[in-house]
Amino acid sequence: MPDIREIHAIVVGASAGGLYALKKLLPALPATFPCPILVVQHISPKSDNYLTKMLNELSELSVKEADEKEPILPGTVYIAPPDYHMLVESDFTLSFSMEEKVNYSRPSIDVLFETAADVYGPHLLGIILTGANADGAIGLLAVKKKGGYTIVQHPDDAESPSMPRAAINTAKPHKILALNEIIDFLLHMKYCR
Repeated sequence: MPDIREIHAIVVGASAGGLYALKKLLPALPATFPCPILVVQHISPKSDNYLTKMLNELSELSVKEADEKEPILPGTVYIAPPDYHMLVESDFTLSFSMEEKVNYSRPSIDVLFETAADVYGPHLLGIILTGANADGAIGLLAVKKKGGYTIVQHPDDAESPSMPRAAINTAKPHKILALNEIIDFLLHMKYCR
């Protein structure tokens, strides 16, 4: 099991039901929360910036739509823009791709998690929330294989249990927690830097 005192970044994947989960999770974190959080929420390609604006208004953390070549900074939440895969580069910046959909999704959770795992290795925490497909399962396995820490929302607690179930079956995560327990886990972690 990885040493969870050495997490440098958090990646979060959500799909159906994710808006509710993110509205509950992100506002629960204090402005002093030190880790950057990178989020893929499956949304319509034609979506405006409403999700990001709403989450930013509700949260003490800075929540923003990610920009090309933007450095990943502590205490900031980066939301993948509609219809672009979000990738983590080796210089700890973000980039975007219009490549084919993965698991019928662009942005794809797998793409974010796999590229973040390559860069952060054992210093990454991956979290899969509610969703109606299997996106994120392979990505979470990549996080685990690189020594990162993995959490999945309990299917019984998820608005849509398919994505958590797929992630549990594929990645065998370190923890399976209800949303409130995930929030509690994040609030009590002392290992972000």
